[in-house]
Amino acid sequence: MSFSSDIKQELNKNSNLSNKEIVKNELIGYLISGNTNIVNSREIKFSTESDYNINRFSKLLSNLNINHKIDISGKSFIITVKIRDIDFVSMQNRQIYLPVEKDLKEENMKAIIRGAFMGSGSVNNPEKEYHLEVDLSNEKNLEEMVKILQRLGIRVKTFQFSIYMKEGEEISKFLALIGANKAVMQFEDIRIQKEMRGKVNRLVNCETANLNKTINASIQQIAAIKKLQETGKFKKLDDKLKEIAILRLENPDMPLIELGKLLKEPVGKSGVNYRLKKIMEIADEE
Repeated sequence: MSFSSDIKQELNKNSNLSNKEIVKNELIGYLISGNTNIVNSREIKFSTESDYNINRFSKLLSNLNINHKIDISGKSFIITVKIRDIDFVSMQNRQIYLPVEKDLKEENMKAIIRGAFMGSGSVNNPEKEYHLEVDLSNEKNLEEMVKILQRLGIRVKTFQFSIYMKEGEEISKFLALIGANKAVMQFEDIRIQKEMRGKVNRLVNCETANLNKTINASIQQIAAIKKLQETGKFKKLDDKLKEIAILRLENPDMPLIELGKLLKEPVGKSGVNYRLKKIMEIADEE
């Protein structure tokens, strides 16, 4: 199953159906989702390929004693409800509208979001990329949904009639808000592993870059030393410069700080760097 299916399976098992007001608001979430249509001004049809999704919708309707029928068309399940049997929704011009967010209590807002996600939401497998999206039926519902989520501390972006988010932390907060606690744990586990892999990769890249830098510097230093040997200038170097030059020739890959420890009178990284730079300057002199 997909990650989205796992979440919807978990939410379908939630038994929070004793509070009729919360049930109604979750049902409203379904009804304002992008998979709901009003047909002939008499019926509401909701379609989905998810059996968990259709099962949850049917539970909500049955809990409120609302008559409905379920049909199958190809891979899709279709629930049909008479408009007259749903008297608690705001409807105009063959559109169902969300209640104004300022009139809703927190648990009712969460229920609407849960219903909308169940109705037309999806989450990518977090192993690949972070992306959560919920399609809504019209622009007004999109605007009200954004206000509700902002009020609950969740930032989203919009595209056409959809809300979406691509930040792992926001997606995790969204899943916790709708009650998908098991999915949150799975999502966070994957997110932590990805972050750790990212840190390791960055560390390896940094170490590789430092190693390349050391090797490139060493090549230049060795070339300068050999030039001095070929021109006879090497013999004219003072003892401290000769000593570090010989150590560099013997240890071409060694970091400066380690070279410094091999000197008769050890010095730090800056001391070694100063001496090697001096050698290179002498080599560059005409």
